[in-house]
Amino acid sequence: MRQPRLSTTFFALLIQASLLLPLSLGYNHANSCRSYCGNITIDYPFGVKYGCGHPGYRDLLYCVNDVLMFHISSGSYRVLDIDYTFQALTLHDPHLSTCNKIVLESRGNGFVVEPWRKPYLTPTPDNAFLLLGCTRNSPLFKGFPSNKHLPCRNISGLGCEDYYRCPAWGSIGPTEVGLVAGLGPPECCAVAFDEVGSVQGINLTKLECQAYSSVYNLAPLRVDGPHEWSYGIRVKYSIQGHDAFCRSCEATKGTCGYKGSDDSGITELCMCDTWNSTANCESTSVESMTANSAILRGSISIFALLAGFHFHMIL
Repeated sequence: MRQPRLSTTFFALLIQASLLLPLSLGYNHANSCRSYCGNITIDYPFGVKYGCGHPGYRDLLYCVNDVLMFHISSGSYRVLDIDYTFQALTLHDPHLSTCNKIVLESRGNGFVVEPWRKPYLTPTPDNAFLLLGCTRNSPLFKGFPSNKHLPCRNISGLGCEDYYRCPAWGSIGPTEVGLVAGLGPPECCAVAFDEVGSVQGINLTKLECQAYSSVYNLAPLRVDGPHEWSYGIRVKYSIQGHDAFCRSCEATKGTCGYKGSDDSGITELCMCDTWNSTANCESTSVESMTANSAILRGSISIFALLAGFHFHMIL
């Protein structure tokens, strides 16, 4: 009477093992990388899962309680929007000064990326960084006061002259006249990222500044005053000519991704229904065929082991 019970157990295990086979072969389904965080769509070149997206954006985005976070060497920022049409992200720094509040003590992140990320991420040309309370010894004012050619200027109609009108200055008191009188550097200096930050980034400590604001201009017309400015950091992303691989992959219904690590090396992959290819889904690589063969051999071994166990128990 025990033999039927062994057969029932054997067939139950056999069914479970058979279910593992398609899961093993299809662990990288073509649409598995597209995801959402809150109301933001995460698609190529970004990803929040390991192996998804372009390798230049690995370990960059994290979804925490439906809030998408952007992490680089200078700190973490909340992602407000990803514009895939214009290839730009809009970021928010919680310690960013605005028209209603100036955050001192150099608590703001600024914007500094790791050297290997620089080809992929840079603030847009119409993004103005307003550096506040910088010391006389700041690299911004090298040679001051004899050198009158300071980097401070309006960026796309955004500058300190208007920012001084913000109510936040009421509790601080700008020393704008110091520049004219030659007594000290300006309390606010608006700069473009490529003029100051392309080498060291917007680093408040190195620039010896107490605070910063960042504003960007998307509208063709100038808005009415700094209280209507868009406060945040607008970052342009680029995949540096490597999109040909992804276009080829997606044209064959694959999903673009990567494998490896900084230590072992990074390789771009095209993730297909049941395999990974180093080209596209119409060109199965030797590597993917070998991997699937190994999975298949492993599954066959499970069947053989279960079958042997079953007959052993019968005997």
